Amino acid sequence: MDISLGREVCGDLAVAEPREWLVTNGIGGYAAGTVPGLLTRCYHGVLVAALKPPLQRTLMLAKLDDTVLYGDRFYPLHTNRWADGSVGPHGYRYIERFSLEDTIPTWRYACADALLEKRLWMQSGENTTYIHYSLRRAISPLILTLKALVNYRDYHSRTHAQDWQMEITPIEHGISVSAFPDAVLLRVLSDRAEATLAHDWYYGFDLAAERERGLDDREDHLHAATFQVTLHPGETVTFVASSEPKASLDGEAALKVRRAHEHKLLGLWRSSRPVELKASGFVNRLVLAADQFLVDRPSADEGHGKTIIAGYPWFSDWGRDTMISLPGLTLCTGRPEIARSILRTYSRYISQGMLPNRFPDAGETPEYNTVDATLWYFEALRSYYSVTEDEDLVQELFPAMAEVIDWHCRGTRYNIHLDPADGLLYAGEAGVQLTWMDAKVDDWVVTPRIGKPVEVNALWYNALRTMAKLARQIHKPHQEYEAIADRALARFSRFWNPSVGYCYDVLDGPNGDDDALRPNQIFAVSLPESPLTPVQQQGVVAACARSLLTSHGLRSLDPAHPQYTGHYSGTPLQRDGAYHQGTVWGWLIGPFVQAHLRVYNQPTKAREFLEPMVNHLQAAGMGSLSEIFEGDAPMMPKGCIAQAWTVAEVLRAWLATGD
Repeated sequence: MDISLGREVCGDLAVAEPREWLVTNGIGGYAAGTVPGLLTRCYHGVLVAALKPPLQRTLMLAKLDDTVLYGDRFYPLHTNRWADGSVGPHGYRYIERFSLEDTIPTWRYACADALLEKRLWMQSGENTTYIHYSLRRAISPLILTLKALVNYRDYHSRTHAQDWQMEITPIEHGISVSAFPDAVLLRVLSDRAEATLAHDWYYGFDLAAERERGLDDREDHLHAATFQVTLHPGETVTFVASSEPKASLDGEAALKVRRAHEHKLLGLWRSSRPVELKASGFVNRLVLAADQFLVDRPSADEGHGKTIIAGYPWFSDWGRDTMISLPGLTLCTGRPEIARSILRTYSRYISQGMLPNRFPDAGETPEYNTVDATLWYFEALRSYYSVTEDEDLVQELFPAMAEVIDWHCRGTRYNIHLDPADGLLYAGEAGVQLTWMDAKVDDWVVTPRIGKPVEVNALWYNALRTMAKLARQIHKPHQEYEAIADRALARFSRFWNPSVGYCYDVLDGPNGDDDALRPNQIFAVSLPESPLTPVQQQGVVAACARSLLTSHGLRSLDPAHPQYTGHYSGTPLQRDGAYHQGTVWGWLIGPFVQAHLRVYNQPTKAREFLEPMVNHLQAAGMGSLSEIFEGDAPMMPKGCIAQAWTVAEVLRAWLATGD
């Protein structure tokens, strides 16, 4: 499907500004910005390098402010908003068209009769960004001038420059920038343009999206050099920003490599489908979006290890998000070898029967505060085996999985243990957030869900049945897992609340059973092994459809609940207070569709629930799908502009309803 915007959007700053683009490099680095070129987030930049892949992400090049001299008139193509609220210059007014060529953002600037085209992409496996200009139409040469605005900071931070002095050095084809003695060098290069050194701080860039999030909304960037080149009609010029010592300046060759990579991705997924494709334009977009989250995580044991970035622009790789996303991002796209690598990579980090919740942006010690990530690992492996029948990997991972079950039966961190009274899994202690509803502000856990959460026990039951089946496949004892599963099945009926016709959210919590209507029970229907009766399954789907379903996912809490919050904005305290108290989660549309399909067996109707996501590809993070949406109309997209499990679950559900 075509993704393009004309002047009716690009020329209206209020309409264009919320639309963002993203490109990635497969090792955790990225570039991101807005369609009009305005910086609105601290996460925006032409080069955000992963200096210790996939993390230690560092803003190195913030912008290339471009200006054209054509005839006797200057055309500023860039746009900035300043601390006093003023906008200047207004380069967005010259954007005739913005489009995504697969994942490559492309701008066409109309300057009188001249048409200048700009493309931006990254080199796979390198912290290298290419910016390529071509003069498609003109009756005389034009002069293109670019100011390189550099920085060097953690991507979560802000720079308030004061008297910071960087070392800027002329080198062949451009400049190198050393922010401080031990910093990684940034090289800004061009195949044709001449560079003139500068050292001028530009103060007071206004970051509107950060202000909306209740965070520091000011930033300074250093003008390190000015590049200038004369272009004749039909000519091109390439600029390169890189932390690599030997980045290629051949923009045409690099562009061919990028396009070949994306062509290969689409070929892999098509070859994995057994029937002729339908509606492939939407799926093509999701397949390309899926690739942006798949990145390297090398280790001593797994030199070519892989992981999944949970979301751009600010998440790292999270165990829970990785396992939920794995089937959609890898198996549905015809890339099972990446799924295999991820499963092997994460198995190295299992500790006391638990998978890491996340890897910190700085440091090596994973955090294990999760009860469900480990259980999602079983479902990820089951999905992988159903596609590949790879018994070798099952043999390799089976001992670790058996250890996981053992730890959960006898108890592990955070009071996670099997309750001998009913065979259900208990988890939680004060001050710790263990489920996917994990918002926490200082010492306040917004949704603690201590006790026996419904989705955790649905996952536990599914994991036990999976373990038994895999054990039989590799001729291992399976009776114990069947017995534990049978006991969990027998007592899962405790979750059913007959007075309302759906499940309790948590049993045996500090204040008893929690009867709040939340979407967590949908997994008791959507997972391959359901512990609910057919009548109960239908009741769950009906309840979620009636009160939680929206065009882009499920609300995290029933609007009738007194703690429901329909808007997501403000300070971190306000936003985290709403995060799982009514905010819509895009990824939950996938399990809902799977559950609806199971209950009603109507693929065409089930797919209709996904159709609003087709339009959403042209909003927020263009070409990808957002993390969350507000619970109240018009249900504006919020959070990350590109979220792994949203893309994964929409793709998986779409394909499950027929090609």
